[in-house]
Amino acid sequence: MNALYNAPHQFEPLLPRAALLEPLLAQAHDLSRAALAMAAQPLPEELRGLLRAMNSYYSNRIEGQHTRPLELAQALRHDFSGDARLAARQRLALAHIDAEAALEARFMGDAGLHALYGDAALRDIHRELFARLPEADQRTAEGEPISPGAWRAREVQVGRHVAPAAASVPALIRRWGEVYSGARRGEATLVALAAAHQRLGWIHPFIDGNGRVMRLHTHLGLTALGYTRGLWSPLRGFARSVDRYYGLIAAADEPRRGDLDGRGNLSEAALVDWIAYVLDTCLDQVRFMTGLLQLSAMEGRIAACLQFEQSTLKNGVRPEALRPLHYLFLSGTSLERGEFKRMTGLGERTAVSLLSALLRRGLLATDSPQGRVRFGLPLHALRFYFPALWPEAEADVAQADS
Repeated sequence: MNALYNAPHQFEPLLPRAALLEPLLAQAHDLSRAALAMAAQPLPEELRGLLRAMNSYYSNRIEGQHTRPLELAQALRHDFSGDARLAARQRLALAHIDAEAALEARFMGDAGLHALYGDAALRDIHRELFARLPEADQRTAEGEPISPGAWRAREVQVGRHVAPAAASVPALIRRWGEVYSGARRGEATLVALAAAHQRLGWIHPFIDGNGRVMRLHTHLGLTALGYTRGLWSPLRGFARSVDRYYGLIAAADEPRRGDLDGRGNLSEAALVDWIAYVLDTCLDQVRFMTGLLQLSAMEGRIAACLQFEQSTLKNGVRPEALRPLHYLFLSGTSLERGEFKRMTGLGERTAVSLLSALLRRGLLATDSPQGRVRFGLPLHALRFYFPALWPEAEADVAQADS
């Protein structure tokens, strides 16, 4: 039934004509400037760790297989649910977090970006996601086995889209990689990355996990370009406009709409709409995070958190921790425990109690019982430090505290 889709030309155009590129390149230019400006800030490693967890949450939420943020936090402590289905979702969330970290380290800079358009890289992304799962979890919702890193061996239909024949996947992936890896440097690279996301979905190279691979590929490309530094991702934006995300992907799968809709087999106008959506979503996320990371506002946010801990929870946290905590946030470094205590201005005994309370609450992080301390970012502090960054996590904490 898929003979019509065997030839690589069947998913043309892979990029819009030059006449339609100018507005998209202008969008990409704005995104590039804003992202590079934000990426220059020194920020604590704990924030990047939190954002990896958030990326996992949102990518799996798009698939309807997400855990609640507190359930994800429990999984990070290897505290898995007794409910088999929930535990499987927790393991999938952890696999996404670990895969993202491993793949970011593997695909760096211009060479990494170029490699991302190879078939080996796509298999690698899929393998990193699914090979981390126990064999019992390596199955589709219908119970069909998933082979990590393997192209699909049968025909599929997703909604109204009849995917190309399985035998044609290698040739289509080669064509996909040739076109998008050949985009010229600069703004055109961003346009190509956005288009590649949609066209990879059209090919549907794996039996399962295609959406996760597509989103990770886009995230990794942006990271390789130096635009994210772990501080933002389009995954949050895609999840918060999920109906539009799926609607535009599906529209760009459709045949062209007449003689004015390009010269390829698929709709050029719909591809342009998709690319514009991706660039706009990315820019929106960069601007949102730039606003949250205003350094002038962080001191007041940390102070508000400390005040709440002291006055409402009465757990030993004191406002004298403001100066060293603010320093740790601004510098993105760590401090010896003795130096942290000195910066509080408190006597030794009181400072030791304060340090213990901060560690207990996760407001400080450390790698060993007597090791250096760094800025901590527990879920319960999100509403103070980064309000509206992860609303679902804030709601989870509020429900748990009520």
